[in-house]
Amino acid sequence: MDKLQCMRLFSYVAEHGSFTSGGQHMSATTPQVSRAIATLESHLRTRLLNRSTRRVTLTEAGQRYFQHCLRILADVDQAEAEARSKLERASGTLKVHAMSCFGQHYVVPAIAKYLRQEPAVSVDLKFSQTVPDLLSEGFDVSIVLAPELPPSEFVCHRLGSVHEVACASPEYLEEYGYPHTLSDLRQHTCIRLSTPVTKSNVWRINGSAGSTEIELGSSVLSVNTAEAMEAALSAGVGIGVLPTASALPVLRSGKLVRVLASATLQDLNLYVLYPSRKYLDAKIRTWVEFLREEMPAMLARDDALLDELTMCDTTAVD
Repeated sequence: MDKLQCMRLFSYVAEHGSFTSGGQHMSATTPQVSRAIATLESHLRTRLLNRSTRRVTLTEAGQRYFQHCLRILADVDQAEAEARSKLERASGTLKVHAMSCFGQHYVVPAIAKYLRQEPAVSVDLKFSQTVPDLLSEGFDVSIVLAPELPPSEFVCHRLGSVHEVACASPEYLEEYGYPHTLSDLRQHTCIRLSTPVTKSNVWRINGSAGSTEIELGSSVLSVNTAEAMEAALSAGVGIGVLPTASALPVLRSGKLVRVLASATLQDLNLYVLYPSRKYLDAKIRTWVEFLREEMPAMLARDDALLDELTMCDTTAVD
């Protein structure tokens, strides 16, 4: 028995005083309505309607049950309307994951702009260095950097790519010299950046002659965040790599200097992931659409700024 369907048929019959009129509202025949009411009365073990050849009236129990049905059906209708509106109008809390360095520089400003467009949405943003399990950890969307993503059931879109640049402090370079070629790096202290998506002991350099991998030797320091790398470089520990977003402020200030300026390190792809395309909540759909429109321009802007800072550098890469 579809109890909800029977309750609706009963409510229409009670409201209109007729099996025929009640059934018309749900495209049901009079025999179908009669069977539904009989099933409901059998389930409740009480008579809800008094029937005669000319009219249908509610019993005392039927009157009380009718009032309960009206409240229950109204709640169901409201729940369904709210669920449908979630697919049409962005609202509610959007739970977003992003990798920390990238998230602070790009995702927070993007969220600020998105919220001005979608004032009915609030955002719960969490940073981490790992790729989360969206379902078990309760995220709507994850924004991750990785050379590539393994196959999964999640939907993903590539938003662009981010590259890293080699940097050191002026004090370190003054004391130990400026590396002019890739082979020179082996004579320097190189700080390792160890994350779930990068190899800490390998730098992949993209120069005019193509891509070359440099395997680092022993290192006095390994860190797992760009913030820690920036602090170590500023302290003069050695040479290390920073993503463009982290490198720009310290290169502008002169706190760090870019080395091997005609090369970039391994590009990392930027992906947005979410659980499913089917019945996609409007807040997720609009956020993903916003990222696909805005993020490429944000990445291109920083690449252009980096080029401006280093365009006069003629350091060779071989």
